[in-house]
Amino acid sequence: MRNDSSSVGVENNQDTNHQECNVQEPAANSPSSSLSRRSFLSRVGASTAVAAAATVAFPSPLLGQNIEGLSEVSGHGNGPSRREQSYQIRVKAAIAEHKIHTPPHINNGDEARYPNFIGNYSQGLPHNSIGEVDPSAYQALLTAVNSGDPADFANIPLGGALKLLDPQGGLAFDLEGTDCGQLAIPPAPKLASAERAGEMVENYWMALSRDIPFSQYGNESITAAAIADQNNLSNFKGPKVNGQVTGGTLFRGSTPGDLIGPYMSQFFLQPLHLGALSVTQKYDTYAPNTDYLTDFASWLAVQNGTPTGPPAVVGTSYISNGRELGSWDRVDLPFQAYLFAAQWMLGRVPLNPGNPYLTIANQAGLQTFGGPYILDLLGEVANRALKAEWYQKWFVHRTLRPMAYGGLVHNKITGVANYPINHEVLNSAAVQAVFSKNGTYLLPTAYPEGGPLIPSYAGGHSAVAGACATALKAFFNESFVIPNPVVASDDGQSLLPYTGSDAGLITVGGEINKVASNVAQGRNIASLHYRSDALHGLLLGEQITISVLRDQRSTYNEPFSGFTFTKFDGTMVTV
Repeated sequence: MRNDSSSVGVENNQDTNHQECNVQEPAANSPSSSLSRRSFLSRVGASTAVAAAATVAFPSPLLGQNIEGLSEVSGHGNGPSRREQSYQIRVKAAIAEHKIHTPPHINNGDEARYPNFIGNYSQGLPHNSIGEVDPSAYQALLTAVNSGDPADFANIPLGGALKLLDPQGGLAFDLEGTDCGQLAIPPAPKLASAERAGEMVENYWMALSRDIPFSQYGNESITAAAIADQNNLSNFKGPKVNGQVTGGTLFRGSTPGDLIGPYMSQFFLQPLHLGALSVTQKYDTYAPNTDYLTDFASWLAVQNGTPTGPPAVVGTSYISNGRELGSWDRVDLPFQAYLFAAQWMLGRVPLNPGNPYLTIANQAGLQTFGGPYILDLLGEVANRALKAEWYQKWFVHRTLRPMAYGGLVHNKITGVANYPINHEVLNSAAVQAVFSKNGTYLLPTAYPEGGPLIPSYAGGHSAVAGACATALKAFFNESFVIPNPVVASDDGQSLLPYTGSDAGLITVGGEINKVASNVAQGRNIASLHYRSDALHGLLLGEQITISVLRDQRSTYNEPFSGFTFTKFDGTMVTV
């Protein structure tokens, strides 16, 4: 959620003292030739002035009324007017955000490294017969992301009927929180690297294991082979126990709590209420043993942006395996999982100890520090996370999706092209197992459309997950132990008591982290993203919410010393 030929650094404009991005040549990794946020803003000045000139002054609600006997409320106390206080709060927040250093936005250099752009995202653009993007079409994309001009975006040619998914959304500004141009994530793994190879080996095994119940990981032949194969990788970044991938770590996230309890978070399983609506969390599922884009013709059609139909829904289920999680991940609402988690916790789970209403004896929170506050906050940070992620996807990294990498693997092994693919993926047992099953080396996808028409790095679902999970940890007491945990039966048709030895260690904080990881890993299982997409999407979303909470802190009347909670890296923060 990427022009690798140049670097984005920090420039101090002498006239305005604004920090903005400029382009410079890198030493090793290539920073993106990202559009200056300030230059984009300057283009909207004229239209804003026209809009202001056309503003109509509406009459006061009291105009023409007899106000005799009425009392005017002039303010609260003897200090400045409320209007002046509001202005000062906004100015101070803007100044504080302006002082935040703009980091260099550096991508992995693949765009400059490969003239045929094989290391970068191109789905939806026209391609040749072996799946390489038309260079002139890719250059048109680069022209648009470097200029930010809507006319240049309109000139990007498409290879089929599907449209690119809102690239200009990454240029939108917000009036709360740190601007997305002032937030950065590290470069994605390089196309030819061992780390990217390790991620792709995991993706192949995820595809092969979609119908295996989570509870059986490591207990049957497919996931046992996945564990052995991943333990042979030189640079696999997934979770391990004593340096080894195990059935208890396979395809899980890397945040605190991810390895405790069942694979799926309790917030994906427990029944809840949305107002007067009772919700049993059984979700629509797609047909088992049905994968897509395993032949080159359909793969190429999707790369060119040819529309496909949706997969058929065959039933409902609690989420018990990767295919069911992928089914959920295809049609979920942006902050659905976290809304459900919040609804389950409200009234059951204690509030964060920093909530001021825990010590106010005669009042309760509502729109500030109460139920409506957290429910609204989830929507706020979700949308801001998408904007920030879209900036990284389109204007910095432009990384190819796993589906496209699978095309490179197929062409390399079959001798169609000599691509710089790391030997660890070419020689993996996963790739050979996929060929034995499908007759090609393409990465099997869970969806007929492959994925949405946006670059891979980092994950949009992951950024929303990181933002919303951070909001939940700020609002609720993350040390609260969840009573009576459950797990889905292997057939997904019932919930069973979870009786593992770690049942008493399942906490709110751990399950909030896990629900975020479930969403992120589910996209990987569906072949849409890599492990690094998931992790760095979570971390970017976390940054977004922390900045929003920081800006909101000065707006409250209640005595408030901040929320303290655990970040995804295990450290504590007070905001």
